[in-house]
Amino acid sequence: MITKLKVPVSIYSFYNHKKGSFYPKLVFWEGRKYKTTKIGYHHKYKKGKALIHVFSILAGNIYFKLLHNTENLSWEVEEISDGEVG
Repeated sequence: MITKLKVPVSIYSFYNHKKGSFYPKLVFWEGRKYKTTKIGYHHKYKKGKALIHVFSILAGNIYFKLLHNTENLSWEVEEISDGEVG
């Protein structure tokens, strides 16, 4: 089931200068560490002066939708799902 949230989260990210790619590698949330196993999509949009990067990731069987605000460098979880329906 997908749960909508808007909560701050700590992220360990990775940047590959050769590919120009950037993504969240580890998510630290609710006292647990989640390792990214798959990147779904990545897109960005403007919110006022801030550029917001949106990442859809899998960490095992947990889905996260993460937002990265490039103006204040913050991260937040917008959605989380355990893969169950209902």
